Amino acid sequence: MGRSNFPILFITATRIGDAVLSSGLLKRLADEVPNARFTVVAGPVAAPLFAQIPNLDRLIVMEKGKGKAHWFKLWSQVRGKKWGLIVDLRGSAISGFLRRERRAVHRKNFGDPVHKVVEAARVLTLEDDPPSPFLFTSEETEARAAEVTAGEGPILAIGPSANWIGKVWPTERFGQTAKSLLAGELKGGRLMILGGKDDRMIADDLIAAFPKDQVIDLVGQADLLTVYACLKRARLFVGNDSGLMHMAAAAGVPTIGLFGPSDDLLYAPWGPKSRAVRGPREFEQFVKLDPDLSQSIRHMIDLPVASVLETAKELLAATAEQPEAPAAEPAVKPKKTRTKKVASEA
Repeated sequence: MGRSNFPILFITATRIGDAVLSSGLLKRLADEVPNARFTVVAGPVAAPLFAQIPNLDRLIVMEKGKGKAHWFKLWSQVRGKKWGLIVDLRGSAISGFLRRERRAVHRKNFGDPVHKVVEAARVLTLEDDPPSPFLFTSEETEARAAEVTAGEGPILAIGPSANWIGKVWPTERFGQTAKSLLAGELKGGRLMILGGKDDRMIADDLIAAFPKDQVIDLVGQADLLTVYACLKRARLFVGNDSGLMHMAAAAGVPTIGLFGPSDDLLYAPWGPKSRAVRGPREFEQFVKLDPDLSQSIRHMIDLPVASVLETAKELLAATAEQPEAPAAEPAVKPKKTRTKKVASEA
């Protein structure tokens, strides 16, 4: 690596959650390769997450085309350079057709399933010390987030949406949870509601239940990195299994992810300040009911408010004035909370 610049082509996911879960690899490369210059390839939704990486030469938005057309287009965009390293988390064949010194390509896991952070780390043989998710933000973004969240009292962040109705906890239960916490453990605090433009209806139902001066409404009103910077200033995040949940955990805020028809073994929020909570049914039971995990069924109906509140209180107590762990310590895998199988609570 004696050259003045070491060009790295980093091909990541199309979805926000998957992109966040592998983002720690970029942080590790930035830390350990001081002369690295990055070209990052991501899908249209996830690409903005990487816009503020230091030493970023180019951010390529790869939109899916017919057949493999998008891969041919990408090849034409990056073939003119000899790469020091190509990291391909999509597991494609493109690195075989590009000039490079080294390549690290995701391979399908045929062994026991592991968390997606560990799976991503295997690409760079870092599974014994998997880098925790991390997103870079500029000073301007942090200043904007500080302005948006300015005010008194702790912030309870809520992510009430998901990419499929089956993963969405009932909106009224988010409201009940927020009211209880803001009257108790987070008394005097504020409610920060997060989501995209398509989540406006869900957000409005929640907002209507709280005084206007108690709500920070970020639904469809801020870019992803500003949302991430705002999450750094929250005291607690509660949300469905979604990209926002993984952003919250990456931001270091104590995070509770609500699970039903998705596998918390693979997708639980990552880190020592994170918890995954589900109702009485395990993931496999949802698969038996809905094999393709695609039906318009409100699978999350059996997760009671009491279970989420119990976990929230435990997590708030565990993270109260807790000193930060030294950066050199290995990542701690997320804790999962299994609720008691009491059907009447649903």
